[in-house]
Amino acid sequence: MKILYLYSELIGYQIPIFQTFVNTYKAEIHVVNWDKKKIKPYIPPEVRGVTYYKRSEYSKKELLILTKKIGPDIVYISGWMDRGYLYVTKQLKRNGIPVVTAFDDMWVRSFRQVIGSFIFPFYFKKFFTHAWVAGAYQYEFARRLGFNNNEIIFDMLSADTKVFNSKNRQLDYLNNTPKAFLYVGNFRKVKGFDILIKAFNIYKKKYSGCWKLICVGNGELLEIAKNQEQVEVFPFSKSEKLIEISKLASVFILPSRHDQWGVVVHEFASLGMPLILSEHVGSRSTFFIDNFNGLMFYKNSPEELAKKMFDFTKIHSDKLQEMSDNSILLSKRITIESSSANFISILKNKDT
Repeated sequence: MKILYLYSELIGYQIPIFQTFVNTYKAEIHVVNWDKKKIKPYIPPEVRGVTYYKRSEYSKKELLILTKKIGPDIVYISGWMDRGYLYVTKQLKRNGIPVVTAFDDMWVRSFRQVIGSFIFPFYFKKFFTHAWVAGAYQYEFARRLGFNNNEIIFDMLSADTKVFNSKNRQLDYLNNTPKAFLYVGNFRKVKGFDILIKAFNIYKKKYSGCWKLICVGNGELLEIAKNQEQVEVFPFSKSEKLIEISKLASVFILPSRHDQWGVVVHEFASLGMPLILSEHVGSRSTFFIDNFNGLMFYKNSPEELAKKMFDFTKIHSDKLQEMSDNSILLSKRITIESSSANFISILKNKDT
């Protein structure tokens, strides 16, 4: 079996998927990915059975020649922003090769999405056979763009649940409740980082809060976190380091103004952390239930987030342990194995 990935920016959480394709399904993986104008400086590791190609080295016709040489059984394309990729997938679909496009965008009924729901079925649908969606909100978007139920598969995005596993954190809230909140992500407005810092200051002043805030990441708003009392900042870190840092905190916070999905929620739920999430985090539909494994705040309100932070500091340790257990429970809704199996099911159904 040969799988071709036509990718924009390759992200680290794709690597375990590749490894599962190779080890479980004996697949040969070929990945074309953007190597210029990248947002993140990620360099993928060498993986047995995986070959990488730099997008900048191929014109659209050279891409087609490469694709014919590879002879894929199925193709994944990470969207419809690359015209060269679309040129290739149009030819492949004509030849009966399944072409799977990714959906991590939430359906929010924006003007652009509504217009797209009229245009997509008549223009873009000719490039794809299937949609691979992250969750419920993305399923709605795929349906609006003209994909039928039997053309949609789930579990597109998964944390590396073997690494982000509560066994690697081993924090017992009944005997050890670190007095700290944790944020991991870009220090940007879209991620609500400014909301978080404002909320933390309100928490300290209005509620006389004594817990500290640990922030891991980087970005344009780094300066507002520096020199803040009770705020500790770490740079972007590898998984093993993140797990060690997570042992210093009791609650994970993601205050995003808009987050299409948020794999980071899956990661820290899998580690067994109770959560505080904004209503705008896409992955909450799968990994979060309000008052079950965390608390939710609304309207991008620093005041409301500060209140939720204070509420958490008053929760008894046995309730925190219960929320921790519930996060682990919900984190099992998607795994590397279920994600990979969803993708391979397209080929299995094609053969029947």
